[in-house]
Amino acid sequence: MVSILTGDIINSRKDSVESWLNVLKAALQSSGTKKQWEIYRGDSFQLETAPEDALLKAIYLKACVKTVKNIDARIAIGIGGKNYTADKISESNGEAFVFSGEKFDELKKERVTLAIQTPWETFNYEMNVIIRLALIAIDNWSQVSAEMVKLSIENAAISQLELAELSNKSQSTVSEALKRARLAEILELDTLYRRKLTQQLNM
Repeated sequence: MVSILTGDIINSRKDSVESWLNVLKAALQSSGTKKQWEIYRGDSFQLETAPEDALLKAIYLKACVKTVKNIDARIAIGIGGKNYTADKISESNGEAFVFSGEKFDELKKERVTLAIQTPWETFNYEMNVIIRLALIAIDNWSQVSAEMVKLSIENAAISQLELAELSNKSQSTVSEALKRARLAEILELDTLYRRKLTQQLNM
């Protein structure tokens, strides 16, 4: 099984392409090999990743994009099989692609910026309820909070003091930004997601 993230950039036309495109490219490059991601139709993108990493990578992509003022990413996670691999990810196919595309089409109607679809209905329901609660914090990240979340995910093993040195900010600024971002709770959500996913895959 694989996970496919299908997304687009919210408010992409309200600023210059240069303001967010390089940020998105860098985020995708650090999330997978060139064959695992693609930007298409100007502001849309796809990323293939391992199912267990899908949620954190989606949150990471949102954090990266939200470091740009008034810009956000809308992302649908699909988990399932992959039965055709093409040179471009947008031309590959399988259950994961179908689920990701279907859920992405529903995001605007559901007025959410992140959701998941898998073969397991109960898992979908439970995780999407929890994700919607997490989005109360994520959708309101400031640029500073988004930057701190981005750096924290990229440097998971370092302390807040080291993170402060890396970002050229005071430790109190870093601590407050991460508290406002609810990063500790979001990382707990990722742990729960991984645990419940493992249970489904082992059934």
